[in-house]
Formats: sequence, structure tokens, C-alpha cells
Amino acid sequence: MATLNSPLRIDIISDVMCPWCVIGYRQLAAALQANDVDHEIHWHPFELNPNMPAEGQDMREHLVEKYGTTPEESDANRANMTQLGKELGFAFSFADGFRMHNTFKTHQLLHWADTKGLKHDLKQALFTAHFTHGRDLSDDTVLVDIAVETGLDRNEATVVLADQRFATEVRQEQQFWSQQGIRGVPTIVFDRQHLVTGAQGIENYKSILSQLQQMRSA
Repeated sequence: MATLNSPLRIDIISDVMCPWCVIGYRQLAAALQANDVDHEIHWHPFELNPNMPAEGQDMREHLVEKYGTTPEESDANRANMTQLGKELGFAFSFADGFRMHNTFKTHQLLHWADTKGLKHDLKQALFTAHFTHGRDLSDDTVLVDIAVETGLDRNEATVVLADQRFATEVRQEQQFWSQQGIRGVPTIVFDRQHLVTGAQGIENYKSILSQLQQMRSA
């Protein structure tokens, strides 16, 4: 049972292809800072596009195919996310030809980074690499370069991706969250029992955190 004096455990299920995961996390981070909440964050894998081919897919085409999004809706969504990102200190660069990719190997690299204490840093670096710089996260060479930029070992990162040593663990973790009913991201679980979905906004997160602190002190 969590107590008021123990850090607030925050589990975040997300995919680095998910722009709302960036926004939701940044909103939550701002609320945590504003409320001065002692916390620990644990990132967990989710694949938005598990069946996507290796070459990926143009983001516009993908949204039309998956959600029936019109070009006008797509442009409006991009403008909205870009503005939200700007307000949160994150730069979205949705250029024409922006592509989505499968992220199974990315999640394996993150799993390995967790053993080095650098999972959070790598997660943020991957968000920036994809959404700000348009780097191809399906390319092992790119992933290794990002790992090195985050402070991880190049040779070990290369081998981790080549032999996929953490593939089973990642699949098991994905299955666990699927069995908990997680169907979309971001999904945030506070203290292992309070689940919140979507990017809620800074003020809503501040309210949620205040309620949790009150419950912990009761």
C-alpha cells in the first residue's frame, strides 16, 4: 500500500509513434512539477501498428486507412498538436512525407536501456528523433546512434537489436497490459490502481495529483 511519504508510482503505457503520448507526458510532467510531487515513472511498451511493414507508411495515408481521417482533419490535427507541443516545449515537425513505423525493436532497445538506468532518457530522445527530426526508427543504425547519443554503448546496442534478446520480455509485457484492457495510448496508471487515458491537460493532471495526495494522506 502506497503511503504519503513514498514516491508516487506512475506507469505510462505508450508508443514512440504516438504524438499524444508526448503531449500527455509533457502535460503530466508540468503538473508534477507544479504540485511538487515526489514520483517515479515506469514506461511500458505498446505498438500502435504491430502489423505495419518494414518500410512504414506515410502518416496521412495511415490515418485515412486506419481512422478515415480526411486531409482537412489531418491538417487541423497536426496544427493542434504542433501548437500544444510548442506550449509544452516540444517541437513537432510534420513535414509532407512524414512516416509511421513499427516499433517492436524500439521497445526492445528501451527494455535494454532500463537495465542501464537510461530508459526514460532514451524514451525522450526517441520522441524527439521521430517527431522533431523525422529520423527513421525502423532503421537499426539510427536506433543505435540515438542510443549512443543517450549515453549507451554502441556495440552492446548493436548486438541487442541484432539478436533481439529482449523480444520475449517485450511481448510478455505487451500481453500483460493488453490483458488489463489497454487498447489505446497514452494510458497512465497511478499507484497501480488509478487509470487515466489520453492527454488530460496540465490542470486536469494537477487536480488528479491533488486527489491522489489526499487519498494517500487519509
